[in-house]
Amino acid sequence: MLTVGFAPSPYKDRQYSCGALQTKQAIGYGTFEARLKTPSGSGLNAAFFSYIGPTQGKPHDEIDFEVLLHDTGKVQTTTFVNGISGDGEIGSGQDHDLPYPSDSDFINYAVTRTPETIKYFINGKLVRTIDEAFRIPTNPQRIFFSLWGSDTLTDWMGPFTPVVAPIKMEVDWVGYTALGETCQFPESVLCE
Repeated sequence: MLTVGFAPSPYKDRQYSCGALQTKQAIGYGTFEARLKTPSGSGLNAAFFSYIGPTQGKPHDEIDFEVLLHDTGKVQTTTFVNGISGDGEIGSGQDHDLPYPSDSDFINYAVTRTPETIKYFINGKLVRTIDEAFRIPTNPQRIFFSLWGSDTLTDWMGPFTPVVAPIKMEVDWVGYTALGETCQFPESVLCE
């Protein structure tokens, strides 16, 4: 079990420490997926996404699943191409109802990315398809997990409620299957 934490432990000029992990290798077209369980709390964000950007010498491209933890019954999907959200503006996205609260049990999240489409799946069910070229990132991206908080993005994440003890997002498994490959492990959305 992989855990990504958030804790009331000062780090540099910040009051809290947050966790983020990324793959060393960038992935191209194909399916990336994970099974995870989040904590809850207003002003917090638990994310599973792919990203590449200026720190890697590339434009900001991103494909997101973000659970804004003030409402663990929903997840937000967004893409960014060259730093602009495919939904029209930075910080915008599309909300999807989860089958149950993300802090109550594990949920499977999957994205299948081809040159023509991005498809988002929750527990094996297709919830969104993007097929407009301007919304589809073209650069290979690294897979990320993060758990972070903010007291400034209240319109999006809700007012920040101070965390008094460490919390965590749990990741049961993560996988990537390149475009054109078949089912690689039984839990994969590609096996259904």
